[in-house]
Amino acid sequence: MPNRDKLHIAGFPAWPLVTALLFLAASLTPSMIPRSWIVQGALSGALMGLGYLIGRFLLLVWRSLGLTALPGRTAWAILDAALLAALAVAGYALWQHGIWQDDVRLRMDMSPAESAHLLRIVGLAAGIFLVLMLLGLAVQRVFDMARRRLTHVMPQGAANVLGLLIVVLAMFFLTRDGLVDRLVAVMDESFETAQRLFDPERPAPEDPMKTGSAESLVSWGALGKPGRNFIADGVDAARISGFTGRPAKEPIRVYVGRAQNDDPEIRARIALSELIRQGAFERKILIVASPTGTGWLDPGSFDAVEMMHDGDTASVAVQYSFMQSPAALIFETRSGLDQAEATIRVIHDYWRDLPPVSRPKFYIHGLSLGAWSSMYGVNGFRMANDPISGAFWAGPPFPSDLWNRATRNRDEGSPEILPVLADGEAVRFMSHYGGLDRDYAPWRNLRVIFLQYSTDAIVFYDPASTWRPSDWMREPLAPDVSPNFRFIPVVTQFQMAMDMAIAMSVPGGHGHAYYLPDYVLAWAELTEPANWSPGESARLTAFCDAEVQQGCAAR
Repeated sequence: MPNRDKLHIAGFPAWPLVTALLFLAASLTPSMIPRSWIVQGALSGALMGLGYLIGRFLLLVWRSLGLTALPGRTAWAILDAALLAALAVAGYALWQHGIWQDDVRLRMDMSPAESAHLLRIVGLAAGIFLVLMLLGLAVQRVFDMARRRLTHVMPQGAANVLGLLIVVLAMFFLTRDGLVDRLVAVMDESFETAQRLFDPERPAPEDPMKTGSAESLVSWGALGKPGRNFIADGVDAARISGFTGRPAKEPIRVYVGRAQNDDPEIRARIALSELIRQGAFERKILIVASPTGTGWLDPGSFDAVEMMHDGDTASVAVQYSFMQSPAALIFETRSGLDQAEATIRVIHDYWRDLPPVSRPKFYIHGLSLGAWSSMYGVNGFRMANDPISGAFWAGPPFPSDLWNRATRNRDEGSPEILPVLADGEAVRFMSHYGGLDRDYAPWRNLRVIFLQYSTDAIVFYDPASTWRPSDWMREPLAPDVSPNFRFIPVVTQFQMAMDMAIAMSVPGGHGHAYYLPDYVLAWAELTEPANWSPGESARLTAFCDAEVQQGCAAR
């Protein structure tokens, strides 16, 4: 009888098929974000390939250790039992998949998925698995060919090692070249996007006090589409008065495009000069914001704070990239950090020399990659004598240093998903399910708020969860996380990576889709507008929802 590591099914070693089936089952368990059949099929196929690879590796280790094979009949019995068990587990997971995914969807107020997706998932997963197997066989053929040729000039053992080294190096250079090609493609696409941004889709403002007007120090054409939308689509004094019933000022918004100048220091100084020109330092509130990679700023956040302060605000942002945030983070890591550091430093240096009794309150703000870069721009030593009033960071990506330090130093017993730090005297965390309503100690001079949703993998992704669960996985789960969520070594890491990729595919208040009601609560807590109450926050949210077609609500 053949021993167990020689057994094959349809040309594939049987034991690695067992691990592939187990990985298929594990891939179907729920994580943070509900998955469409395409996403699920791709994830399952990739994890089946990984499971098969792990199974092959374990067989290699078995052989390398020289362990004695079991008798043929025993080997067959164990293999049959293992295959049946793996098939049963995979079948159960496929049967439960729709229930698991609908549970996640319903927790996010999404409609149930169509019931006919199971066959599509299986078909796509099988197709991807077979493609990966063919690629693996091709690599195996190259390795066999290399080591056979090398055995003519060296011992078998040396030929095996050198053959493996040759294959690994060949794959490295092929992958490297592919990565460079992809990088070029991304840059080309970004360049084309930038060219489109130079072509204004709307005329420059006629108001001389607006950014991009004929009297402005900022070029309207060089603002790019995100900048023009930020300037032109903001709420005006009439809409603010329509909500408050009081006279209102025209909010000041300054934006400097990436195309304005190649030097981040010069762009920062242009932003400062434009703020001075428009009288921003005579306002009550000054917000220095960092945009996402493309230069986008969530309008709902700025609309909210402008309306609650009767337009007596000034907001400024400087673009540092044309790329989507993931590409900007990978390929232009320094661009966002350097721009945030220059912008905050230049404006803070000017602000700190103004009379404290008349200068505006100074706040720093950022969403996603903007939060990450603006945290870097906060220099505690420079601000020691003249600290800012506070910071509001939404959806901070998991590498964010200040967020990580605050989370790690949370009060004992407080959960990672919504921590408490030093009884909330300087830093407070909030989510869609609260956080600011706790019984904290009174605020000190500096106020910092982190807004983070419990299903946002961009915030809670943990590279170490490859082999051990993150703290939040061991704690009571948030209401929008399925109770069927389970940590599975290696598999959870891939699920979380996929959750990051599709984090914007869910309704506001979940994933990475930050939205106006939570912006309203955060800004009200941070800036303490006059005559404001929780009822006013609810009324502002309802007002903006009713005015969504006019650009008031978050998009």
